[in-house]
Amino acid sequence: MTNISNGRRWLGLLAILAATLMNLLDATVVNVAAPSILADLHGDYADLQWIAAGYTLALAVGLLVGGRLGDMFGRRRMLLLGVVGFVAASLLCAAAWSPGALIAARVVQGLFGAVMIPQGFGLIRDLFGPADLGKAFGAFGPAIGLSTILGPIVAGALVDADVFGTGWRMVFGINLPLGAFALLAGLRTLPAGRAALAVRRLDLTGALLAGAGMFLLVYPLMQGREAGWPAWTWAMLAASAAVLGLFTAHQLRRKASGGTPLVELSVFAKRSYTSGALFVLVFFGAIVGFSLSVGLFLQLGQGRSPIGASVAMSAWAIGAFLGSGFSAGAMARLGRRILHLGLAVMAVGLVLLYAALSSRGMGVGGWSLSVPLLVYGAGMGMIFVPLFDVIMGEIADHEVGSAAGILESIQQLGSSLGVAALGTVFFTTVGASAAFLPAVQHVTLIALALTVAAFGLAFALPRRARQAPATAPAPAPLAEPALA
Repeated sequence: MTNISNGRRWLGLLAILAATLMNLLDATVVNVAAPSILADLHGDYADLQWIAAGYTLALAVGLLVGGRLGDMFGRRRMLLLGVVGFVAASLLCAAAWSPGALIAARVVQGLFGAVMIPQGFGLIRDLFGPADLGKAFGAFGPAIGLSTILGPIVAGALVDADVFGTGWRMVFGINLPLGAFALLAGLRTLPAGRAALAVRRLDLTGALLAGAGMFLLVYPLMQGREAGWPAWTWAMLAASAAVLGLFTAHQLRRKASGGTPLVELSVFAKRSYTSGALFVLVFFGAIVGFSLSVGLFLQLGQGRSPIGASVAMSAWAIGAFLGSGFSAGAMARLGRRILHLGLAVMAVGLVLLYAALSSRGMGVGGWSLSVPLLVYGAGMGMIFVPLFDVIMGEIADHEVGSAAGILESIQQLGSSLGVAALGTVFFTTVGASAAFLPAVQHVTLIALALTVAAFGLAFALPRRARQAPATAPAPAPLAEPALA
């Protein structure tokens, strides 16, 4: 049990929350600011996709090593280093002079986010100890949930307000006060702790292979549409499978030689976990790609302002908040069934939205838009809280850390693939004729198909969630619902 005073412990929790909020905001700000960025930097649709996916792809790769860095050098040190790097990269985003510069800065943001985010859960345990851990997460969870509602609206307001003529740039500049607070409060309150001696060498070769494999998978999906799907796009997709195979072989060799692998591949021997990893890939790919498409439809198609689009989609975030609250109380009783319930509610929301788009056309809005998004968000929220614990229901204690880290990485990879695949469908349908209504309708149907696929995959998951508190990094799956 920590000997830090009660007031300083809660200040430390606020420091961790501030760091988490920076990631939550920057994972989704492109949905709000994308049209303004596109117009100001004279980019194309592929640039817009990369501005979103560059962040999540870098985060996916970095998360494989981020937790290990905390073990090697101490969680407090890595969190504060991550905060400094994240803020510096945010300022580079705000100062970007071209789409390429912004994409590069977003990649750096994602890498430092991967250093920063994995340290939070362990630091909260260090601050509060087992007796008060429930109280800490009892406050932490709703604060994150509230940010899913207010964050995008604040981002939209910042773009519209054009503070000091900064326009969209302020959505990245807001990280400066958040990061300054996290750094100063963290220096005063977070326990230094001790580095774990078990992890002496970082598997950089494994990280590079994983990064190369993910990049080879996402890049052709993003660029293929504009290039006309030449042969090299298909060659890169094939190469991604080969490189990820090399990554798997490298992890097995490293484990056999006594080294510390990036991931414990033994977790994939369990069908329930493998199905869960695929579930995460499909689920987050669907919701993130769908979110980007709806946000672009509202701004580029209907001509809404950033704040107007944020307010129009606030029903989605409110639904996610309410659904999360319901599942937190029901997951122990319902187990895996809560996932099926949430997916069924999501499917109803998508059907309602498609019907509203078909009947109202480009003039869709008001209750005809808010009700389907509220329903969809409620179903989505039911899944966020129990998802990782259900997937890891049959994971052994010594595999928990690696299993959770892999799921977090797959979550971000799924987000990148969702932006790439569903974004490509959206922009291909829009074409030169600006067919925004058919574009969002097509994406809605694809999201519905992916939701049905996830429903089927959920039958292979454990019936009950894992009960040990250390297996529930609940804030991680909440990194994507701040949708606007």
